[in-house]
Amino acid sequence: MFSQQIKSLRKKNKLSQAELAKQLKVTQQAIGKWETGKSTPDTDTLKRLAEFFKTSVDFLLGIEHTVPENNIPFEVEYDDSGFGIPVIGTVRAGYNSLAYNDDFGVEYANVKNPEDYFYLIVRGDSMEPRIKDGDLALVHKQPTLNDGDLGVIVYGDNEGTLKKYSRRGDTIILQPFNPDYEAKIISGEDLNNVYIAGRVVETKTKW
Repeated sequence: MFSQQIKSLRKKNKLSQAELAKQLKVTQQAIGKWETGKSTPDTDTLKRLAEFFKTSVDFLLGIEHTVPENNIPFEVEYDDSGFGIPVIGTVRAGYNSLAYNDDFGVEYANVKNPEDYFYLIVRGDSMEPRIKDGDLALVHKQPTLNDGDLGVIVYGDNEGTLKKYSRRGDTIILQPFNPDYEAKIISGEDLNNVYIAGRVVETKTKW
């Protein structure tokens, strides 16, 4: 009975086995064994599962038959267009972290692990003609970029800027697409003031 309950709850919440495993800090193989009835979690993990799905251990074990309501464990909206990803206005460097400011609602995207993404409203024309003022950039949160990636980078106390990222030894180059703007070159001790908010995976124009 447990195998049916856990599989049903996972699908109801539109989670893959990998996504559920990440939330519980177990392996995907463990989830697979639970769902096929090859194994069951220990007592502590059962309690974590019950808390995660906002239900009871008895329900998971099939002893209690009341179906839990609204048991999605994190604040992520979902519809046929995908997950609702938060839209923000600015990214700034905070104390030992990055601050994501200004809440402009959500925009939907089909991505895995939606908590690892945010939409940023593009400001200015430095990335025209490819990316325009007011466009939305879907950003995957990550602290590093590869050479040639389009990323959101915070330098010093300024807001995050969307630029093409390049690294040449001890020098970072932030390249705009608009030829009317010069590239920002950062090197030496100034590299300590560079914070990478994430990699841009797509952009879209909002009409």
